Amino acid sequence: MSDAPDTRTRDPRTPDRPTDNHLPPPGVSDEVVEAVGGVTAAFEVIEHARGMLYAFHRLVGRADAELAEALDQLAEAGHPDVADELRAEVVGRNVLDGRWTFQIVEEFDDGYYRTFADAERRTRERLMEGRRHVYEAQLKERNRTHGRPGHEARPEV
Repeated sequence: MSDAPDTRTRDPRTPDRPTDNHLPPPGVSDEVVEAVGGVTAAFEVIEHARGMLYAFHRLVGRADAELAEALDQLAEAGHPDVADELRAEVVGRNVLDGRWTFQIVEEFDDGYYRTFADAERRTRERLMEGRRHVYEAQLKERNRTHGRPGHEARPEV
């Protein structure tokens, strides 16, 4: 990042304020905006957890494949009995009762995740006309340095 001043100038036709879809609907209090923002923030934690669940899914699959490859090498190195024993015990084993990781991911997605996602969306639709990130847009307005390059409310169109 350069220490040189940002010399960009904004098009005067682009107002330096949030877009309408990032403003609270008429009559919605700051308390409601903050509370709905909290619901969305909680859902964002679930999005993060879901990403970690997918990472778990990928890592377990990768470990299974790497183990199978290592067991092939072990057999070629003269220890097929040990390789066969480990292969029978570990490779392809369920990680939870009756489930490989893809089944865990599917169950999570179809159950808890979908329920939470739908509830968060319905809350925004009911209280915020479906608008997203209104609370964060308010935080941005409070925290940015108005009029300073790099602190614009939104990109130029």
